[in-house]
Amino acid sequence: MNPEPPATSDASEAVTPQVLREQYESGATVDELVAASGLSYGTVLNRLHDAGTVMRTSWQTRRMRQNPQARRRLAAHLRTLYEQHGATLTELAAAAGETRRSARRLLIEAGGTVRTTQQTLRIRAAARAAERHKLALSLRARYEAGATVPELATEHTYSVATVYRLLHQAGTRMRPQHNHGPTCGEGQRP
Repeated sequence: MNPEPPATSDASEAVTPQVLREQYESGATVDELVAASGLSYGTVLNRLHDAGTVMRTSWQTRRMRQNPQARRRLAAHLRTLYEQHGATLTELAAAAGETRRSARRLLIEAGGTVRTTQQTLRIRAAARAAERHKLALSLRARYEAGATVPELATEHTYSVATVYRLLHQAGTRMRPQHNHGPTCGEGQRP
């Protein structure tokens, strides 16, 4: 891939860091940018750095050039995991077999926006709350069908107190408690 040099009279001034970054992120190597721009290797690196470019290793460049369609598919898949399933960059890296930095780069290439840690925590908390509400409604249905709280606790490996709390959160109308012990007082049989 040989990027076209910008048409200017003074290459040193006209080749902006942003132009170099765009060409580099399209797949050009630093050597190709040096040849196309007429700038020194160090100047190209400095301008890429000034533009905030995330640098690739040589094997990443080779991999990118070998199959750009597979790279786009992977980037789109990672974006879906990130945006629709609340995955973290670490989880994306594990899914892609890449580093966090590479996963972040792929996410951005696919048009994704990187979240803050707080945003990720909020997404995860909302997902857990939705799961807990779903569980509470399921417990309520079983309880209203006749299951007892201890049975539900055993069935779901929760404590009795947790089952009561979930039933309460689901707005369950509790059955009256039975008093199975001997009665005392007025209504006692002889």
